[in-house]
Amino acid sequence: MRTRVKICGITRVEDARATAQLGADAIGLVFYARSPRCVRLDQARAITAAVPPFVTVVGLFVDPTRDQVESVLRGCPIGLLQFHGDEAPDFCGSFGLPYIKAARVRPETDLVQYLSPYHEAQGWLLDAYHDQLYGGTGESFDWKLIPRDLARPVILSGGLTPDNVGAAVRQARPWAVDVSSGVEAAKGVKDAAKIAAFVTGVKNENA
Repeated sequence: MRTRVKICGITRVEDARATAQLGADAIGLVFYARSPRCVRLDQARAITAAVPPFVTVVGLFVDPTRDQVESVLRGCPIGLLQFHGDEAPDFCGSFGLPYIKAARVRPETDLVQYLSPYHEAQGWLLDAYHDQLYGGTGESFDWKLIPRDLARPVILSGGLTPDNVGAAVRQARPWAVDVSSGVEAAKGVKDAAKIAAFVTGVKNENA
């Protein structure tokens, strides 16, 4: 199985282009005002216009209102929704687009119980737990906490870097890996060399 790659927290057109050229399958745009990687609608529109065919644009939200999601969808072409908060399953599935649901992992979390209501999600994204942040923490979690044979494809996130992504793919065998801070020069500014090394690390492990 080929592990897919998503580069999240894109804020610049040039980073979106580089990400696609370097072989990523998806880019993530953050629509969460408290994130340093949050993009305005005009930024998102320019970025999506620069994305070539067959690269999925993912819109990330944290406990949004319906109006917030619909405003983004009216303003730019999003292919996949990602919900990172405590959104209800019916809410996640009500926008006419496929979605993925994130869970922040800690030892006491019953992932099966938490994620089972989101059975219509295209995938379940597993990220490191932080009591104030939703993604982009640069922190990993114990991959041994991932239950075997989850009902939906697993997207592994949290603290991934070019140095550890090979081990992550080897141990967790996720459908996809998702990275943000691990390939940055600064918050919201991607480093093309790090992206290239990250993608190569995944490809080498797949080979």
